[in-house]
Amino acid sequence: MRQRRLGPDGTEVGAIGLGCMGMSWAYSSAERDDAESEVVIRRALDLGVTLIDTADVYGPFTNEELVGRALAGRRDEAVLATKCGLVVDDAAAFTMRRDGRPEHVSEACDASLRRLGTDVIDLYQLHRVDERVPVEETWGAMAALVQAGKVRAIGLSEVGVDELQRAQAIHPVASVQSELSLWTRDPLAEVLPWCAAHRAAFIPFSPLGRGFLTGRITAASFAGDDFRARNPRFAREALEANLALVDRVRTVAGRVGATPGQVALAWVLAQGEQVVPIPGTKKLAYLEENAAAADVQLGEADLAELDALPAPVGSRY
Repeated sequence: MRQRRLGPDGTEVGAIGLGCMGMSWAYSSAERDDAESEVVIRRALDLGVTLIDTADVYGPFTNEELVGRALAGRRDEAVLATKCGLVVDDAAAFTMRRDGRPEHVSEACDASLRRLGTDVIDLYQLHRVDERVPVEETWGAMAALVQAGKVRAIGLSEVGVDELQRAQAIHPVASVQSELSLWTRDPLAEVLPWCAAHRAAFIPFSPLGRGFLTGRITAASFAGDDFRARNPRFAREALEANLALVDRVRTVAGRVGATPGQVALAWVLAQGEQVVPIPGTKKLAYLEENAAAADVQLGEADLAELDALPAPVGSRY
């Protein structure tokens, strides 16, 4: 697979990574299969999908344990990313709170290292900025983990340019993780250009619109413990309206000989060489389809058509 650089230190990763959240968290628990998910993670490494992304909050904690088991004996083949800064209050309701206190950051890192079965995390990310704690304090604690050798690089998630500038003044920002897809384009205006200017990677989560842009979701029929059942874009009327977006993606896909999901990923990749999307899946067939998207070529007319897609019906959350 083609390589891209993860941050200013030049660490190379496959152009497409793997988001592991859905293997343990947020989607239907009836479809959870840890054994198959471990196979998927190991197959990802075979395909050159080397950025493996998790977080302590997923599960909570069980996703890191799953990733740790999958990487046993192959740790040096992966660029391992996890996150801190969110604490689950009610797993069934997906209610969480932010905790950016330096002492929490330090404790969370040690716990993640244990669950992942590793002595160093390649990319440690602040899942959300805690509005009660100055970002400088949280970021300083994360920088201390780099100095201690527990973490190789640090990044932030879902932040704006002001927070990035404040963090950058203390320690280099290696990455920014935020949602980016054909139906969520907010980072394009300011955050993505900031990343390009500062040699920081941009890691889009949900680049397939939580599965919607693959064209495989045609009705609002989600299990009660699938958080999409509460998501405004997946409400029945919104979903029916948003299917028109997928129809237009499917048209481009037919023209370039790809699937709608591959076209959605190729569009994300086309937003800059610093972009490394992390589509999530727990199915081998979808993993291989996603990995092959790195080779899909979109022409100027294709990109212009996709750029012109209207905004979706419904907010992100």
